[in-house]
Amino acid sequence: MTTPRKPPKAAARAEPTDDKTLDRVAFGKRLRTARKQFGWTLAQVAEQSGVSITTISRAERGQLALSYEKFSALGRTLRLDMGAMFAQAGTQTSRFDRPIVTRAGQGVTYRGLAISYQFLGTQAVGKQMSPIVATVHARQVGGAEDYARHDGEEFVYVLQGEVEVHFETNEVIRLGRGDMLYFDSRIAHAYITVSRRLARIIGVCTHESNLMFSAREGGKKSTERGAKSPG
Repeated sequence: MTTPRKPPKAAARAEPTDDKTLDRVAFGKRLRTARKQFGWTLAQVAEQSGVSITTISRAERGQLALSYEKFSALGRTLRLDMGAMFAQAGTQTSRFDRPIVTRAGQGVTYRGLAISYQFLGTQAVGKQMSPIVATVHARQVGGAEDYARHDGEEFVYVLQGEVEVHFETNEVIRLGRGDMLYFDSRIAHAYITVSRRLARIIGVCTHESNLMFSAREGGKKSTERGAKSPG
């Protein structure tokens, strides 16, 4: 009687790689290339963007992931459109002059400090909105550095799980699946997951357009005139 042979061990499978993920090194090279094109030093970019020299240097070398606030500030300073910043390697970007389609799973992912961002419609530059599908990894707000603020307005819709949105005003808003929130993103804010499962959200950030600025200023003047009017 022969002893049955053991089946050979299956070869270890390599983890599938997501070629649509923009790693820190590739992102850092884009920042450095843009800075060099202007002929600017790290100190000059830091002064204009409000992001520290150390943070910019480490980001350029691929040693640090940036928050939305910091990469959007650097993008404005370096005249980088959000689409150009996060377009998949080898993708040609073009002006937003025709409908843009992003198929399921075809967005470009960037892993930030507390959130993984999947940018959509990155092949079009000049958009007024930045649509993002995000996974919120943060479980708590550790301090002031966890808050972000940027020009424009922000819309968020919860796809799965639950999140809390913390504002610098000490207001905390809890959102469950199907809930939405719209707010002025100049108010510092932070997202955390409060469900067992990591929350996934879809967000849209706008830039401060001339129309938005005029509306804000017009509203302020109307309020001031109303306050000065005799009762």
